[in-house]
Amino acid sequence: MTPPVMITQGANSFLSRLATHFGAVLKTGLYGRFLVFVAISLLPALGSIGNGSQSNTFEPELTAQDAVLAPGTEPVNNRLPEYVVAKIASDSKSAAIAGNNAWLMTCSALVLFMIAPGLALFYAGLVRKKNVLSIFIQGLFLTSVMSVVWALYGYSLAFSNGGSLNLWIGGSEYLCLNGVSRTWDDLKHAPITPMWFSGTTETSVTRFSHMIFQGMFFSISPVIMCGALAERVKFHGMVAFSVLWGTFVYCPIAHAIWGGGILSYPHGLLGGSIDFAGGSVVHISAGVSALVAALVLGSRLGFGKDPMPPHNLTYTAIGAAMLWFGWFGFNAGSAMAADEIATSAFAATHLAAAAGAIGWWLLEWRSRGKPTVLGVSSGLVAGLVCITPAAGYVQPMPSLLFGFAAGIGCYYACSLCKHLAGYDDSLDAFGIHGVAGILGAILTGLFATRACNNIGNGKTLGWLEGGTLLPGQLASIAVVVVYSALTSLVLLKVVDWTIGLRVSASDERQGLDVQQHGEEGYIFL
Repeated sequence: MTPPVMITQGANSFLSRLATHFGAVLKTGLYGRFLVFVAISLLPALGSIGNGSQSNTFEPELTAQDAVLAPGTEPVNNRLPEYVVAKIASDSKSAAIAGNNAWLMTCSALVLFMIAPGLALFYAGLVRKKNVLSIFIQGLFLTSVMSVVWALYGYSLAFSNGGSLNLWIGGSEYLCLNGVSRTWDDLKHAPITPMWFSGTTETSVTRFSHMIFQGMFFSISPVIMCGALAERVKFHGMVAFSVLWGTFVYCPIAHAIWGGGILSYPHGLLGGSIDFAGGSVVHISAGVSALVAALVLGSRLGFGKDPMPPHNLTYTAIGAAMLWFGWFGFNAGSAMAADEIATSAFAATHLAAAAGAIGWWLLEWRSRGKPTVLGVSSGLVAGLVCITPAAGYVQPMPSLLFGFAAGIGCYYACSLCKHLAGYDDSLDAFGIHGVAGILGAILTGLFATRACNNIGNGKTLGWLEGGTLLPGQLASIAVVVVYSALTSLVLLKVVDWTIGLRVSASDERQGLDVQQHGEEGYIFL
């Protein structure tokens, strides 16, 4: 810090030089006169420095060390005035709230972009042209319905305290956004914004931002499942199943892992599990449920006999690129702040996607002699799914292994395993989301490190750094798989007995676009 005596001397010297050169400057014409005008305007401020005046200025107090460096000055109290400290703290908190909530709202929009158009285009290109609109309306309408369900009671079931049932499910604290929306405080005579708490610690994220962001995860999960039921499911049956599934499968699992329930770290089953952005909550639960739904619904007419090639791989490639883009909001946004953890998660997400595309490409080149757009698109999505549970817990370089392993594992799951088992997972919802989600959760137990995210207050995490996280990860996977499968089976049977799940054979042959929605995706006149 420059001593005040030196500042005064420097200012006086500057004023003397300025006066000496005024005459010369005036001779330069209009531009010179303008410079003189600016200099004269600054004279009061410069003069106050030279005279030691404090009017209209703020001079921070010197520390004792600074005072020693300034000859002729006396040591002063090294504490700022309390009102200054309070103002700095208030401004810092306001800045953090503004920045982090802007980031979270941006990430919420990115996740919405993943659903429609991202996932909708990815899936739509893979079906036959007579069913393309059925995919788009499922993505759009399910996002709408699930958003309303989330606001009414889904968020409360997932993230509020459930009292005596808190190990299993949340309570009614946030029903209809009570405790989430802003309220009026008569004592303060101002609106109050509820803040989101991470455990018992108040964050700089509003409860509203947290609710909206998590609602996007809730919305995308049933859209993922649509891929397993494509080209043969009744629209209203799918909607009914999605609402029931969100209520009885998604919300309990989200609460168990993220809401302080039985699978949460560090007090859950076998030490609990960590899931940064939804590897278990979204992808394993949706992928396993999609497989059960495909088995209950049965194969498409002509499956294994008639050719069923994708009708527009251009859509699929564009959708994959949109998913890659939107996934940065999915994973980096789960840091719940625009901080160094978000940056690390962003980098890990990008590298895993790239490695996933390469892994699938290598196997495809080896088996078919040429790479395909569908293969590269599927591989990068597999890499994105695999890194999702670990994005904020592992360093970026191990994320390459996550993506590469997912590209290889999902390649075999979508080709060899599906062929041997004989099930019709139309668009490989389980083969990519379920398999990559399980693989990612396991690898998280190996590679998670406190150097990336110190959630254990110095305690080691992954097996490779001597941590004990892996048993909890394996237990969580087993619970999520079994619970999702059994509960989905019951819900599917209920919907089938009441509304019906599958369209008639004649409707399936003609196509869902015409029979279910009265429209056609392609009309050439």
